[in-house]
Amino acid sequence: MSEIRPGTILPARREDIVLRTSDGLRLVGEVARPPSGDPAATLVCLHPLPTAGGMMDSHLLRKAAYRLPALAGVAVLRFNTRGTRSARGASDGEFGGGGPERHDVAAAIEFCVRSGLPDTWLLGWSFGSELALMWGNVPPVRGAILLSPPLRRAGDAELDAWAASGRALVALVPGLDDYLPPDQARVRFARVPQARVIAVPGARHLWVGETYVRIALNEIVRIVSPAAWPLPTEWRDES
Repeated sequence: MSEIRPGTILPARREDIVLRTSDGLRLVGEVARPPSGDPAATLVCLHPLPTAGGMMDSHLLRKAAYRLPALAGVAVLRFNTRGTRSARGASDGEFGGGGPERHDVAAAIEFCVRSGLPDTWLLGWSFGSELALMWGNVPPVRGAILLSPPLRRAGDAELDAWAASGRALVALVPGLDDYLPPDQARVRFARVPQARVIAVPGARHLWVGETYVRIALNEIVRIVSPAAWPLPTEWRDES
């Protein structure tokens, strides 16, 4: 048995993908499926603000793709929104501030439908949580998990729409968040009856530190693949 460390990459069936938006852009990404068998659920990752360095390789999303296919049987789709660059390459277009990115979110959801990926959940981090709230409240999305939601671009109108939809909504809020700390988050999300706010003491907006990464990934798995919770901290390499 080997300890799962920050840089550990566990087995998965990884495929580079290209998403094509309805407004004609080409977005680069990757889908990581479980090493064998069908996924129990699918996470569509929406990354933090690209003008502040956010991309598909932002560390918590990258670690979700490195670990969750093997540990939880979950498919993880990551991609660069328009105008965003990572090691995978650059997506077409320019950063749109959240509005034009509606086409990016739609393209990712449509890819899941066409590929037969089941039980789609959005995993939005910071700016990505705004995209999930604004543009992800559509079939076939089961629900959204929001990491460090600032609730700046998305507001009461979007929250009311989620309340009406009945779709699941879970906010993982760092105890030391700079933008929307837990007490304020509970007030804002109270207008969504089905929403849950989970405070994570000691964590900050960027989820720095393996302790907080493991807490976040465990909470995500408890929602989308509860049979795999809690996640192990060691891995048996059978290669």
